Amino acid sequence: MYFSVNQASSYCYTGGKPFDAAKPTLVFIHGVLNDHSVWILQSRYLAHHGYNVLALDLPGHGRSQGNAPESVAQAADFIAALLDAAGVASAALVGHSWGALIALEAAARLKDRISHLVLIGVASPMRVSPALLDASVNDPEQAIKLVNVFSRNTLAPPPSALGPGTWVYGAGLALGRRVLASNPQVNVFYRGFKACDSYRNADSAITQITCPVLFLLGQHDQMTPPKAAQGLIAAARASSKTVRVQMLAVGHNQMTEAPDDTLFALRDFL
Repeated sequence: MYFSVNQASSYCYTGGKPFDAAKPTLVFIHGVLNDHSVWILQSRYLAHHGYNVLALDLPGHGRSQGNAPESVAQAADFIAALLDAAGVASAALVGHSWGALIALEAAARLKDRISHLVLIGVASPMRVSPALLDASVNDPEQAIKLVNVFSRNTLAPPPSALGPGTWVYGAGLALGRRVLASNPQVNVFYRGFKACDSYRNADSAITQITCPVLFLLGQHDQMTPPKAAQGLIAAARASSKTVRVQMLAVGHNQMTEAPDDTLFALRDFL
């Protein structure tokens, strides 16, 4: 469904169920060069088990119009505006990679309006190599290929994700190409990576949240290695937050490499 946010049409997948702001609400936030579809199993299951689901396309990505965020802070402002537009008083935020930084910053700003925070594949700082930043501008096809190689630790998806026989590498390439082509005015690949690389408020933001937080990390993640999240975890615990940490034996695409484990971690945490 679509919401008018900041005078632009913003798309959110509701998991195949009618939107009902009175239900407990989950907002799913994707990473760089992704869209709502990366959450397909988790969002659909939870929508059919008592939750109101909003799996969004960030502005300027996929089906959403508007200016693609240039920073984590801008994207966090969009999350707040989306909740207002949808009439949602309280929500849980679930973010992956860049989306995890956005969810963290939004939770720090919105305080008690956020009931739960789930950070999947998070790192602080979330550095992006200069070579990859350059390739995202000057050779985006090669950069998409590199990201897909380093994002995965598996060759085929479990049956509950994309189905037997699915070429996950090719599917990842197709998604990246589609999202990049969805915005001919702005290179959302470079803009998203630059936003990750420039964000420096994670260690402070984690101390400002007021809700429980789940860190869901990939043991073999080469994009955001688990060790890069340890400072955030320590800061959350030092500031007396309710913290849960779960490690999955996969890479950076937790939602499709370990779809059931990711889903059950979300369900049990909520």
